[in-house]
Amino acid sequence: MAKIVIVGAGIGGIPMAYELKSLVGSEHEIILVSKGDKFNFVPSNPWVMVNWRTRQDVEFTITDYIEKAGIRFICTGVKKLHPKDNKLELFDDSEITYDYLVIATGPKLAFDEIEGMGPHLNSHSVCTVDHAEKASLAWNNLLQNPSPAIIGAAQGASCFGPAYETALIMDTDLRNYGIREQVPLTYITSEPYIGHLGLGGVGESQQLLEEEFKKRKINWITNAKITKITTEHVFVDEYSEEGAIKQTHTIASKFNMILPAFKGVDAFAGIDGLVNSRGFIIVDKHQANPTYPNIYALGVCIAIPPVEKTIVPTGAPKTGYMIESMVTAISHNIKARLDGEDQHTQATLNTVCFADFGDSGIAFVAIPQFKPRQYDWFYGGKLVHYAKVAFEKYFTYKVKHGVSEPFYEKFVMNALDIMKTKDDNDNK
Repeated sequence: MAKIVIVGAGIGGIPMAYELKSLVGSEHEIILVSKGDKFNFVPSNPWVMVNWRTRQDVEFTITDYIEKAGIRFICTGVKKLHPKDNKLELFDDSEITYDYLVIATGPKLAFDEIEGMGPHLNSHSVCTVDHAEKASLAWNNLLQNPSPAIIGAAQGASCFGPAYETALIMDTDLRNYGIREQVPLTYITSEPYIGHLGLGGVGESQQLLEEEFKKRKINWITNAKITKITTEHVFVDEYSEEGAIKQTHTIASKFNMILPAFKGVDAFAGIDGLVNSRGFIIVDKHQANPTYPNIYALGVCIAIPPVEKTIVPTGAPKTGYMIESMVTAISHNIKARLDGEDQHTQATLNTVCFADFGDSGIAFVAIPQFKPRQYDWFYGGKLVHYAKVAFEKYFTYKVKHGVSEPFYEKFVMNALDIMKTKDDNDNK
């Protein structure tokens, strides 16, 4: 009997455990390790920030659901990996060995790379429900005391969708309260243009998002490197296309929601051959690490190069559609090795994302993520808002009922077919 350990109980780790269990049954032991016993549907955190959702709506205890599926669950968390010994050291100083390890931890948030950044200092985040809940208190204060606000994505960030979501959800909420004109909004991003999304643009994303920002009177600064954040101001260097500082900005703001760059988590940092310089797990075409081939990784914690070089560094996004593909690839490759066969399954690096704006939204599809693409499409409209809400319910159901079948592709493609049909009809 092989022991397969999965580290991380999020959007990647839980489906990983369920899909592996469905493939290998009770012949092999599957153990899911997480730091804590809660699951947070991270894509809903911007709604928590503006009080459209509560913490209880987007987070729940998962122990019973995981164990009911026949998967051992450990919520102590991993302190350090010892790959040469096939061993994990946990935070309670206990140890657990493995035959195969799957890393699905998500990232470490690199707030320390900008002076004054982070929920413990002068900016907010929607990367965790803790951060979103803290941001909601500051948002309530802003509603009572209208003042300028900044939303953005710092240099090195790779997850731009939630930044756009937050900016436009904030605009919608302020309009609902009738105080939008009292709260100047500025979007600051490392992207070379609005709608770049870390993907070199998708379809007409630049035109559509610029038009949306203009319509909603949201100012923006691109090619931006944030140098410092205080309680009163955000300091920004704006770069030219030649790579020189074009202008420095000191922007007054009483509320800042700025997404950070990501790094790999501390448990795997500095392990030669396993991670790159920023701590991301190095994987091959089968999602396995070349130096330690019994270690697999998926999701935001893996090393993927930027889609293109930009003046201010941007990373490549890793969306749910892509993560599900990695889950399936790893499941089938581990199963093949257990059966004495060669690995044969590769993930498809396709990007599909729904971004909610509160009263509408955008969907973008880049297949594959890297250019040239077979499919490059961008849609804006109210249907995206409803699709995002439906996806939240669908994924929560999957977690609570131990659904092992991949569903993202089926769900997303059905939703996109509806949007594409409406888009085609609107253009006739």
